[in-house]
Amino acid sequence: MSSALTDLCRYPIVQAPMAGGASCPQLAAAVSEAGGLGFLAAGYKTADGMYEEVKQLRGLTARPFGINLFMPQPRYADHSAVEVYRNQLAGEATWYETPLGDPDAGRDDGYEAKLAILLDDPVPVVSFTFGCPTRTTLDAFAQAGTYTVVTVTTPEEAQTAQWSGADAVCVQGIEAGGHQGTHRDDPATDGAGIGLLSLVTQVRETVQLPVIAAGGLMRGGQIAAVLAAGADAAQLGTAFLVCPESGANALHKQAMTNPLFVRTELTRAFSGRPARGLVNRFMREHGRYAPPAYPEIHHLTSGLRKAAARVGDAQGMALWAGQGHRMARDLPAGQLVEVLNGELEATRASLMPGLGNVS
Repeated sequence: MSSALTDLCRYPIVQAPMAGGASCPQLAAAVSEAGGLGFLAAGYKTADGMYEEVKQLRGLTARPFGINLFMPQPRYADHSAVEVYRNQLAGEATWYETPLGDPDAGRDDGYEAKLAILLDDPVPVVSFTFGCPTRTTLDAFAQAGTYTVVTVTTPEEAQTAQWSGADAVCVQGIEAGGHQGTHRDDPATDGAGIGLLSLVTQVRETVQLPVIAAGGLMRGGQIAAVLAAGADAAQLGTAFLVCPESGANALHKQAMTNPLFVRTELTRAFSGRPARGLVNRFMREHGRYAPPAYPEIHHLTSGLRKAAARVGDAQGMALWAGQGHRMARDLPAGQLVEVLNGELEATRASLMPGLGNVS
């Protein structure tokens, strides 16, 4: 690993920041304590809510950790398309006996307020999704001593991150669960994402920044593969989602290995942005009709998703999952970090006898 990443974690294992509750202080602390890099997700939280979780996490570990922020999004111009989708979801609102949300409930996810808190009381790492911050912002974090990471899905986005002054890029392949972290949401490119191994290689040949690889990784052997392709560390989300420390809903955890859910797909059904999840009834019935309107559709369906969870209906929930979800292991997070590192070292040893324990 690059020296800066080595200072942050003993093993090249990063726990993905999963917005929506999975990435709670308990999970992040367990990962960091075990030698990985734990992350909190600030997305969908208020600035005060984010800060409260940071304080909780600091009380659980003295090891480095990260916070992930969502970049503000441009307004979707076609309001009528959102209204058409609202009408399409009227039956869901009746079924779950809950009103649809206000699509205009907010666009910036409290970005500026969160920046102010994190610059006033710095944390070790801050990462960004759905775009790249300005050089002024990234320079301010550098002056505060915070390591910055920008999520990218193409070599061109990686170049933008380098030009803007990011310390590293998180390279997200099409296999990743949850939202695709594209900087610009273009419906014309839906499903055209690049596989992780190819993307890591392309980014490595395009920019001079440390690379954290993300997308469908569930085993130490896969971590070895992305490191061999040029990554400095691997980021795993779905692998940690099922851990007992994870704040994910129990139905979501169970669905990862439930034979009822046989595959994942990218969908706009729940949020208006492409996101990979287990195919369920809601996705099948509404995915093709959802407009490219984020966060409007996220706000619109938020109550439906919460109501489905309350009544125990996984068919109405957003079951975000990477392509490797069937390999999920119900292990304590710290133990999972150790198992993954053991598998990584075993793979290294099998490929390069005598060098298996070289980090």
